[in-house]
Amino acid sequence: MSGERFRPARDRRRRVGAIFRMVCLVSIGFSMLVLAILLVDVARDGLHWLSWDFLARYPSRIPERAGIKSAILGSLWMMGLTAAISFPLGVGAAIYLEEYAPRNWLTRLLQTNIGNLAGVPSIVYGILGLAIFVRFFGFGRSLLAGAATLALLVLPVVIVASQEALKAVPSSLREASYGLGATKWQTIRHHVLPMALPGILTGMILSLSRAIGETAPLIMIGALTFIAFSPTSPMDPFTVLPIQIFNWTSKPQAEFHDLAAGAIIVLLVVLLVMNTGAILLRNKFQKRF
Repeated sequence: MSGERFRPARDRRRRVGAIFRMVCLVSIGFSMLVLAILLVDVARDGLHWLSWDFLARYPSRIPERAGIKSAILGSLWMMGLTAAISFPLGVGAAIYLEEYAPRNWLTRLLQTNIGNLAGVPSIVYGILGLAIFVRFFGFGRSLLAGAATLALLVLPVVIVASQEALKAVPSSLREASYGLGATKWQTIRHHVLPMALPGILTGMILSLSRAIGETAPLIMIGALTFIAFSPTSPMDPFTVLPIQIFNWTSKPQAEFHDLAAGAIIVLLVVLLVMNTGAILLRNKFQKRF
């Protein structure tokens, strides 16, 4: 009797679950369809422009002579400097907040603000970078100013991801290390950090994936749209692939739009290579620890 009594509610829950599952599948399918259409459109317009000359030439006002060498090198410089700044700062902040900071109202306030900063529009970070790094510190319109601005942009993501990775390390590991006489820093350095490193690298991958496609903060601090030389130091002027794409799409000639499509393909390849390398490194640490 009790089974018959609850059968209508159970059937209703199953129907609702099936409908929700169908809605999720349709949403995923629609998103994948839109992505496929965009990729096919970009490939159709840009593949015939891809060549070694396109990669090795500098930008030009003549479409047949234009290339993306300075933009590629600028993007690589930018990602390297951004990772070098954001990784130690983000992981260090996460270690302090998770392992050392007292559990009081100030720590909770910091955690709330870090979570909110992850949703701040990127143009706000551009204004902040212009005021602090370009003008106050006097970095000018250089790679270092752009990298510091992007490091601020991705720092909340790195901190939150690193904290979650540190939380996932079992407390029994820490207690065992303390029981053998290790200090807190020795425990963190030799046991907690190696165990948390795959999760930390995952957060770093996500943050750099966002940073490599940013345009608004870099335009705000004065990144150039036309550079006919390769940057050789952090204090050089720069351009990056998203800004080069933005510059070409704003021109009226159809050839420049096709060049922009070719640059989009190169940007996607650079992103995939960078993410693949980071994932392989993460998997290596996962197998080791």
